[in-house]
Amino acid sequence: MPQSGAPWIEKALMARTLHEQHDFSELFVMHLLSRNIRYEADLVDQLFNSSEKRLARMLLLLAHFGKESRSETVVPRVSQDNLAQMVGTTRSRVSHFMNKFRELGFIDYSDSGGLTVHSGLLSVVLNDGGEQH
Repeated sequence: MPQSGAPWIEKALMARTLHEQHDFSELFVMHLLSRNIRYEADLVDQLFNSSEKRLARMLLLLAHFGKESRSETVVPRVSQDNLAQMVGTTRSRVSHFMNKFRELGFIDYSDSGGLTVHSGLLSVVLNDGGEQH
C-alpha cells in the first residue's frame, strides 16, 4: 500500500519498465544502492557514535556541508524535538549539545529562526572524544 502522497506504480508495470528501459533501470538501481548505503551508515552511526557526534553529523547533513566547505543555513526553525528524533536521543540532550556548539562557535541562530552551521562542527564528527550515548 502506498504512503500518503507517495507515487505508486503497479508491480507488473515496474518490472516491464525496468526490463525495457535500461537507462531508467540503471538510475533506479543506483538510487536503491545509495539509499541502502545511507541506511547502513545511519545504523553504524547509531550503534557506534555518541549522541553529540550524531547531532553534529545530522546538522552537517541538513546544511549540505561538504559541497563547498562554507557555512550554510539549515532549514529554518527545525525544532529540537525533531532533531532529537532524527538523532535518536532526548530533546534535553539536543539542547545541551546545541548550546555547547553555539558557545564553541560551531553554529549560530539567525533572527529569523534559521541556523547557520560552520565548518568547525566537522571537528566534533572527526574527533574520537566526546560524550557517550
